[in-house]
Amino acid sequence: MAITSMGIGSGIDIKSLVDQLVAAEAQPAANRLARQESKFQGQLSALGSLKGALSSFKSSLSGLTALSGFNQRSATSTNEELFTVTANGSAVPGNYQVEVLQLAKAQSLRSKVGFDSSTASVGTGTLTFQFGDASKPAQTITIDAANDSLEGIRDAVNAAKIGVQASIVKGDKHYLVFSSEGTGEDNSLKISVEEDAGAPGLATFAYAPGVEGDMEASSQAQNAQLKINGVLVSRATNTIDDAIEGLTITLKKESEPGVTAGLSVALDKGAATKAVEGFVTAYNSLMGTVKSLSGYDAQTQKGGVLIGDSSVRSITNQIRNILGNTVAGLTGSYRSLADIGIKTKTDGTLELDKTKLDKALTDNFDDIGRLFAAAGKPNDAQVRFDSATANTKEGGYDVVVTRLASSGMYTDPDVALGAWPVIVDDSNDTFTIKVDGVTSGILSLGQRAYADGEELAAELQSRINGDSALQEAGVSVGVAFENGRFVFTSDRIGAGSSVEILSVEDATASAGIGLTVKAEARIDGEDVAGTIGGVAALGNGIYLTGKGDADGLKIAIEGAATGNRGTVVFSRGVADKLNSLFDKLLDGESFLNQRTESLNDSIEDIGDQREALERRLESVQQRYMAQFTAMDALIAQLNSTGSFLTQRLASLNTSSQ
Repeated sequence: MAITSMGIGSGIDIKSLVDQLVAAEAQPAANRLARQESKFQGQLSALGSLKGALSSFKSSLSGLTALSGFNQRSATSTNEELFTVTANGSAVPGNYQVEVLQLAKAQSLRSKVGFDSSTASVGTGTLTFQFGDASKPAQTITIDAANDSLEGIRDAVNAAKIGVQASIVKGDKHYLVFSSEGTGEDNSLKISVEEDAGAPGLATFAYAPGVEGDMEASSQAQNAQLKINGVLVSRATNTIDDAIEGLTITLKKESEPGVTAGLSVALDKGAATKAVEGFVTAYNSLMGTVKSLSGYDAQTQKGGVLIGDSSVRSITNQIRNILGNTVAGLTGSYRSLADIGIKTKTDGTLELDKTKLDKALTDNFDDIGRLFAAAGKPNDAQVRFDSATANTKEGGYDVVVTRLASSGMYTDPDVALGAWPVIVDDSNDTFTIKVDGVTSGILSLGQRAYADGEELAAELQSRINGDSALQEAGVSVGVAFENGRFVFTSDRIGAGSSVEILSVEDATASAGIGLTVKAEARIDGEDVAGTIGGVAALGNGIYLTGKGDADGLKIAIEGAATGNRGTVVFSRGVADKLNSLFDKLLDGESFLNQRTESLNDSIEDIGDQREALERRLESVQQRYMAQFTAMDALIAQLNSTGSFLTQRLASLNTSSQ
């Protein structure tokens, strides 16, 4: 007899029974996998929290890893209506009396001649603007038939953005006005004009200081002038950043005659204290996170997810070693955090003794920053520490300079000018020059009589630096007149710095104004050369960069002395060392990231184990179903046999009666 329904033979709900048996067999394994996954997920989250806390603490160190972020100065003015002042870390504390004699002003020129119309033709040619500072390039504006009007000149000058603003003032007639965008005598204006043949008129707009013409100064260029402790200071702008080292003074108003205002510079101990307090707070926040992740809570009798974790112990031990050690290379009374009042409490956090810190800042303000930052300290005033790399080792390095940096120059010792004025005309007014490997276009000097070498040198420098090819390459020269000859000097320092006259219009005529083409007149620039710590250093301009133990130590060699230039002591402060440690801990290849990847792999493996468990349970279910089905069929057969026998016995009993 065929079985057509589950449980027909036994009356048992076989499907429900099998499901319960399979579930009972799956439960221990499923619970084990769930516990493992929960543990791994918890550890993964905890590592993420730890890395986040390390990253936050690292960010808090950014203002302490360099001296510039720690050694602040405060500067104040007793009368900010006259001037304001700001200071950087190089400013020396002190007090000054300041009198503002005059403010810097810009020059403004206007045409004496009025025009009936602003659109009528005024001639064609070129306008060349030159400035009082000969190092500023000459700027030439072309006026042609498309813009030969007051409006055309105005628009062409303004569009060129040469440092001159043009405008038209309408009164009884139309007047053209040129105003220098910069203040001071360095930005005073000179305008040279070359008219096109057959289209005269532009000469109306020529202007030379002290020369009577059709343009006049409605406002003269004027330098700012002030007295600082009785010393007269004159500058082109009202913002003066080189009168007192580290200070920027911004002039606002002229003083009453003889009346001064106070300027004071002080160590900004408040900013330094705030920086140290921020460090302590950030560290304690980090330790709070570490404790919550790896510590034990006696009240709840529960440990953190990472309790007993060797990685956390390793990290905290490395951090505490840095905090507790002295900073190599520092001398004096302040060589460790404990010396300035930062101590570790029994719970592992830091506490700050502000009284002790204040005394340390009062005693030795500048050196306190070296407790935190990476810094080099030269004992030669004209050797300046610039930077270092992660490879630079702490220590003292002797500096020896064998060659000073120099700029490329060009001067012909065989030419000497003595008879002035010198006439520049169409026989000697053009030449070409190469500066730092960049060739200029054809340069044209203004055709006129030059009263002395200084005037012609200024013309040469202005025309050279105004060349578009040289400007685009960012190269320029200085031109001086010394001992009867011109000296052309590149503004670049070091190897690759060079100046060379390539061509002159007429060799004989140009020699008469001091321009010659001569290969031996070229002297190329050189990089500084020397050793740092006894090892040959890499020279680049004025900078020497060390090798060996001093690898990456970069210093600037200033002054004009070769030979022994003292010692640079390089030290790595606490913040710098912690920053380097955290760079390693947060690096993509760090053991923290490797552990994170391992945990992710373990979680993925649990997924694989679950899939394998499901496959095994399917097989178990099929086996149980087959077994119970067979059992049910057997019971059905036994039931059928029992029924048959019962019937036979019943029939036998009936027939015997």
